[in-house]
Amino acid sequence: MNTIAVSETDAGAPPKRRGWSSTRVWGTILLVPYVLVFLFFVVYPVCYGFWLARDPQSYVQLFEDPIFVRSIFNTLVFLLIGVNLKMMVALLLSGFFLHDRIWIRWLSLIFILPWAVPSIPTILSVRFMLNPEWGVINQLIFRFTAEDGPNWLNDPTLGLTFSILVHIWKSLPFWTLILLSGRLAISKDLYEAASVDGASSVQQFRFVTWPSMKTLYVTCTVLSMIWTLGDFNSVYLLTGGGPADLTHVLATLGIRYLRLDQVNLSMAAIVTALPLVLPLVYFMMRRLSK
Repeated sequence: MNTIAVSETDAGAPPKRRGWSSTRVWGTILLVPYVLVFLFFVVYPVCYGFWLARDPQSYVQLFEDPIFVRSIFNTLVFLLIGVNLKMMVALLLSGFFLHDRIWIRWLSLIFILPWAVPSIPTILSVRFMLNPEWGVINQLIFRFTAEDGPNWLNDPTLGLTFSILVHIWKSLPFWTLILLSGRLAISKDLYEAASVDGASSVQQFRFVTWPSMKTLYVTCTVLSMIWTLGDFNSVYLLTGGGPADLTHVLATLGIRYLRLDQVNLSMAAIVTALPLVLPLVYFMMRRLSK
C-alpha cells in the first residue's frame, strides 16, 4: 500500500526541469571559439571559393588552356610515382632503422632533419645546388670533367623529376617513422616461431611483417596521396612551375592564375581537383571507421 501511495504521489508531481550542469556549460563555452574559428577560416573560405568558381564559362576557359591539361598529367605522375616510391622506400627503411645499433640511432637523427626543418630553406637549398652557373653540382661536374653541366631545371622532365625527388626526400622520414612504429607493434614471438620453423628473412617479411602491416601501409598510402595533392612547396619553390609553366601541378596551378589576375580560373582549378580528393577522403574514412 505504501508503495502504491508513493507511486501515485510521484505520478501526480510536476516533471522536474533539468538545467545545464556546470560541466555542460563550460564545455559549450570552450567549444564556441573552435566553432567560430572553423566557420570563419574553413567553411567561409570554401563557400566563397565555390561562389567564385560558379561561372560555367570559367571551366570552359580552363579546359581550353593547355597548361591545365599538362598540370593534370603532372599531378597523376606525381601521385603514381612519388607516393608509391616514397612508401616503398619508407617500408624498407623502417626495417633498417629497426636494428638496435648505436650508429643507426645517430643516423636516424640525421635522417629526420629534412622533415623537421621548414620547407623554404631545404627546398631552396636544393634549387641553389642545381643552379647552372654557380651550383655545387655543376661545379663538381666541371672540376672532374672540365665541361659545363646542364641547366637542370630548364628541362620540364628533369624539373618534374627533381620536384618528385625533393618531395620524397622531404616527407620520407615522417612515413618511415609511422611504419617503424607499426613494425615495433608486431610481437617478437611471431618472428621467433617463424625462425624456429626455418623461415628466411624474406619469408618472415612475407608471412609475418606484411600481413601485420598491410592495413597500416594502405592507410598511410591513401593519406599520403591526399597530402601530396595539396603539396605545392616541392614544385613551386623548386621550379616555380617552369620552364614555360610545364611543371605545374594542380596545387600550384591556382597560384599561376592568381598571378595572372584570373581569380575565377584559380578557384575553378581548385574545384577540378575535388574528383581526385573526394574518393581518397571517402576511402580513408571508410578504413578508419572499421
